[in-house]
Amino acid sequence: MYKFFIPQEQFKENNATILGEDVNHIANVLRLKPLEQIILCNKNTEKSYISQIVEIQKEYIKCEILENISETTESNVNVDLFQGLPKADKMEYIIQKATELGVKNIFPVAMERCIVKLDAKSESKKIERWQKIAEVAAKQSKRDSVPTIKNVINIKNICNEVPKYDIIVLAYENEEKTTLKETLKSLNKEKQLKIGIIIGPEGGLSEKEVEILIEAGAKSVTLGKRILRTETASLVMLSDIIYEFEL
Repeated sequence: MYKFFIPQEQFKENNATILGEDVNHIANVLRLKPLEQIILCNKNTEKSYISQIVEIQKEYIKCEILENISETTESNVNVDLFQGLPKADKMEYIIQKATELGVKNIFPVAMERCIVKLDAKSESKKIERWQKIAEVAAKQSKRDSVPTIKNVINIKNICNEVPKYDIIVLAYENEEKTTLKETLKSLNKEKQLKIGIIIGPEGGLSEKEVEILIEAGAKSVTLGKRILRTETASLVMLSDIIYEFEL
């Protein structure tokens, strides 16, 4: 059953109205017809509903809500990704896969060794495209929420965010003692945890950046004996978190 995200204002009692690009996708790409069922997710409340298409018009689609879906596909731990800006299309890949793995927010981070530099105009366009990629991935994986792609921040901004988390861990190739596994096992699984993970760009985090982040309260961890690409490291960390807290 196909899933679509719509805002609170498009729900009204037992009915909902689909607008925008989804109308064309439903009518002309998926070729769905009245009486067929889809899942509608409220972007604001993250609640999902089995709904039946009632009317298809050029600019809107009317649906009747048939049933609330009580079970959620969201993780029982909130994870935010602080990703050093990679080059080319790697960021798109990271966003797509991180969305599938349950990340809540993605913060693109301008770091010392980032090759990519975004000005205000290109940043706005990039974030708009990245947000669309996250929404498509959320639909495909049948999530109940779409991760938010934040504006580009820097290391200092991350330091200011540290107190808001139960823990922020950074993957650092020179860390030899503390593993991600033992760090996750030390956390209290009885509470709704908020975890931040920091990944450097292709060249990794600089020693100075690591020192600043650790001083602010972040925890440095190793992901194993091998050096991972930036697009691999975040997925490994998210997968480990899923294994520890969901499976």
